[in-house]
Amino acid sequence: MEQDTAPKGRRNILFGWVKIVLGLLIFAFGVHLTIYANIGLAPWDCLGMGLAAHLPFNYGICMTMVAVTVLLIDVIMKERIGFGTVIDAVLTGNFVQLFNNLNPLPRNDNMWLGIGIMLIGFVFMALGMWVYMSAEQCCGPRDSLLIALGKRMPKIPIGIVEVLLWGVVLLCGWLLGGPVGIGTLIGTFGAGLVMQLVYTLIHFEPRNLKHKGLIETARALTGPGGKRKDGK
Repeated sequence: MEQDTAPKGRRNILFGWVKIVLGLLIFAFGVHLTIYANIGLAPWDCLGMGLAAHLPFNYGICMTMVAVTVLLIDVIMKERIGFGTVIDAVLTGNFVQLFNNLNPLPRNDNMWLGIGIMLIGFVFMALGMWVYMSAEQCCGPRDSLLIALGKRMPKIPIGIVEVLLWGVVLLCGWLLGGPVGIGTLIGTFGAGLVMQLVYTLIHFEPRNLKHKGLIETARALTGPGGKRKDGK
């Protein structure tokens, strides 16, 4: 007789949600360090800070608004969305804001110390993404947008598409008054290199993951328990 595997599947999905939240906490701490470094921000964070300077909301809420907007664009572009995508959109910016609020350290004004802090932040971001992605419930909204744009520009290398996307986001953030500096350059090109180094050290290959979309995961959660081979 074959035992019903539905409860185990549900437990795996729920445990995956815990991993997603934990991973986003680690990732958000890394983003917080890049902000605390005070040497300029990566494009998306620059946009969030720029919006916060003109809206009656803090950085966390502004980043949530940006993430939800990007998520809606992903849906319009018919990109695959999972629970991980939704949880990322709702929580990440607010987690970063939480760490910003809790930080008891004085403002950093040393450029070299700031570079070191930013690089450490990249390590935490990579580790957070590892934990988050291992739940296999799809990528964050911004990654999904990059994939969607890449599909629509098949003759352009995905790396160039990413740079173009970052350029547009950074321009908007800069025009809104977001902080730009040497950290912006380091964040644009260095984060990916640090991520690759970390993933090589821990033997993690994101392309080997098999992500489950919203509908697939929802069916596994709400569907009836499987039947045994004897029909009972």
